[in-house]
Amino acid sequence: MPSIRLKLTTAYAAALLGTTAAFAGALWVGRGVTKYRELQRYVAAQANVSMRMIAQAQRAGDTVVVVTDSLVGAVLHPRIAAALDVFPDQIVVLDTAGRSLYRSPATRQLDPSALETLTRTARRLNTDRLAALITLGPDEILVVARVGEGLMPPVERVVAGASTNTTELSGRELLGTMLVIAPLILILSVGGAYLIAGRAFRPVDRIINEVEAITDGRSLHRRLPVDEAQDELSRLSATLNAMIGRLENSFGALRRFTADASHELKTPLTVLRADVERAMTAPSGATEQLVALEEALHETTRMSDLVNSLLTLARADEGRFDLHREPVELAPVVREVFETAIILGEDAGLVVTLPACESALVMGDATRLRQLFLNLVTNAIKYTPRGGEVEVTLRRREGGLVAFAVRDTGIGIAAADLPYIFERFWRADRARTRRVAGGDGGWTHDRGGFGLGLAISQYIAQAHGGSLTVQSRLTRGSTFTVTLPVADEAPPAPPLPGA
Repeated sequence: MPSIRLKLTTAYAAALLGTTAAFAGALWVGRGVTKYRELQRYVAAQANVSMRMIAQAQRAGDTVVVVTDSLVGAVLHPRIAAALDVFPDQIVVLDTAGRSLYRSPATRQLDPSALETLTRTARRLNTDRLAALITLGPDEILVVARVGEGLMPPVERVVAGASTNTTELSGRELLGTMLVIAPLILILSVGGAYLIAGRAFRPVDRIINEVEAITDGRSLHRRLPVDEAQDELSRLSATLNAMIGRLENSFGALRRFTADASHELKTPLTVLRADVERAMTAPSGATEQLVALEEALHETTRMSDLVNSLLTLARADEGRFDLHREPVELAPVVREVFETAIILGEDAGLVVTLPACESALVMGDATRLRQLFLNLVTNAIKYTPRGGEVEVTLRRREGGLVAFAVRDTGIGIAAADLPYIFERFWRADRARTRRVAGGDGGWTHDRGGFGLGLAISQYIAQAHGGSLTVQSRLTRGSTFTVTLPVADEAPPAPPLPGA
């Protein structure tokens, strides 16, 4: 496949060749018009000079017309005829009766039929500045007549003519010159275009080489050089660098996601395998076998939850986050979540309160919104020590918004970890390690969740046109706030029958 450089050179050569051909054609067509115009001026000049010579002799009183032969008739005086013989082309002088008084040497050499045609044309030719084109044998003759302007009888008019072949040499020279010079101009132009295109595309070749060197995710740290000149190639390099940076982040996130997902799946699979092996070796119906099967069922549930969470995030990434939008009154949903939170809080020794629950109507999916609110409440209960407090509120805000907030007095999140809490599989050691009550009244640690709940919650909030934000300080607790746009107020319900 030809390169862009070769394509541009070919296109330039074709354009230059077409332009040269059009220019040559215009010259060739214009040459024909110019040829006859110049020839007419030349012939008219010969007629004018001849007429002035005769008129000057008449004014001087010289003998202009003599009769040397009674058979031939009147002719110009030999002295005047000799002066007119210097003209190389056809010159004819006619008297008032239309008889020839003089013919130039070129005219006398014509055959009788051509001479008759020229004489007849000379008699009938208009006396204005227009010329006549006649054919005399193989030649075309341009003829011009001049009358008056000092001529006295018996001389009536002077007619001059010249062959159009006298101008053909310039046409042949023009064609020959074009045939010789055009290839040279084309070769030089194509060579110059090829060199200029090569120099212009040198930065493009450098960009191509740099991009080709970035062939996999391990080379995405490299960047293209950006010149200080803010031209198109510099903008292209900057755009490619931005794209490579996004690819680097995406590849890094993909690697972390793969590693974290593999780790999360590996742990329950290992536990599940150990439980199944223990159940197989334990006596049938023994307590140890039942405990092993219960633990295996628990790990199976964990893996199922993980797969469902991954599937939800994958659909969100592809833009297939299923939402069944309808008018949803948030207050009943929040009260339902609050009742669930009370039950969970009693087991964890927490106080769960609902100080504010204002009415608000939104367009959304009630199931997904319940999942979003329950995720935030569950997280707050999970990371709040026994004796702490979890507060749930639903309040209207200005600008047509409603805010669902969950505040806890838990262990909080460090400021350095806040930018990452909505990333998948993110769990900081201090902020995301779950503590549960041990059998001896102390605290023990378990593996907690998968680090996907907040990522899913953020997708749900954004899919509803809202946002999810967090404010937290380490050991001081956290506040997660979901802000959603309020829908138009629902029409009033129809009155009950009999009311």
